[in-house]
Amino acid sequence: MPDVSDVSDVALAETEGQARIDAADSVEALRAVEAEVVGRRSRLASLQQGLAGLPPDERRSRGRQLNEARARLQASLDLRRVEMGKSERRARLESERLDLTEVLPRPGPGHLHLVTQTQAELEDVFVGMGFTVAEGPEAETDWHNFEALNIPPGHPARSMWDTFYLRLGPPGSTLLRAHTSPVQIRVMQSQPPPIFIVAPGRAYRRDTPDARHLPVFHQIEGLVVDRGVSFADLSGTIEAFTTAYFGPAIHSRLRPSYFPFTEPSAEYEINCTICRGAGCRTCSGTGWVELGGAGMVDPNVFAAVGIDDEEWSGFAFGFGIDRCAQMRHGIADMRVLLDNDIRFLSQF
Repeated sequence: MPDVSDVSDVALAETEGQARIDAADSVEALRAVEAEVVGRRSRLASLQQGLAGLPPDERRSRGRQLNEARARLQASLDLRRVEMGKSERRARLESERLDLTEVLPRPGPGHLHLVTQTQAELEDVFVGMGFTVAEGPEAETDWHNFEALNIPPGHPARSMWDTFYLRLGPPGSTLLRAHTSPVQIRVMQSQPPPIFIVAPGRAYRRDTPDARHLPVFHQIEGLVVDRGVSFADLSGTIEAFTTAYFGPAIHSRLRPSYFPFTEPSAEYEINCTICRGAGCRTCSGTGWVELGGAGMVDPNVFAAVGIDDEEWSGFAFGFGIDRCAQMRHGIADMRVLLDNDIRFLSQF
């Protein structure tokens, strides 16, 4: 058994232990060194056992020296373990690092999304035709979204709009707007005729995404209220817009349809810009693509906002901004607008 009375034995045990700690090259190796330096079979433990044969005063002095040496070695072990853990973690992270440079965007400034660009272009076209731009909230009341548009509670026409209702206020009273028509209601409430406005913005419906539909989409609607407005004015406005935006080779047509807030009502279609009328997947083989709906404002809508339908008449129309971008740029599947694929977005 080592002579614990010799202070040099304690110092030597500490020096040797520290050297072994410094030489450990991994956490596993350090764990083995810890057992050999401060464990039950270590040199310090042997010196501890030799304290029993010393006089009381000397035993206390040597015991304090042993405890201090053990504490220093334990602190050195703990520090070394933390440092080695950080080093191994950095090495592991470096080995697992993925090289994503191949999908980084090319150098240069970013730009507006294609849909945002399209909305700005549409606004410019309609402003040039004498319209002003109006906006409204995306979280709407049931009254503005349905009831004021001649769609009372329980009306079968509500099945045309699969709606996202919000947990706000009484059940069924607040929703994400299914179209931008509520903006028309708010404008007619806030100002007297004549009115010439377009209302662009985001709308929400529980549609299944496909080549021509998205559950979150962008819509632009127009409203004209004046004296002597006729269906012929509606048809001429839509054709003038189609020519101005899509070019002289693309034309529009109106097909009879039904909307509760217009009478008579029509669907607004243009020549398919993908196949030029030959028929393809995007136009379902018809050669035509529906952009939206249109019609003369129903007298019940005028009554809801306090406008005299004997003095004033008007028309309204609405179509998808995403659909316009799809048709103008020949995009076969509208879902790519949401994919965030830099290879696609950088083309516009």
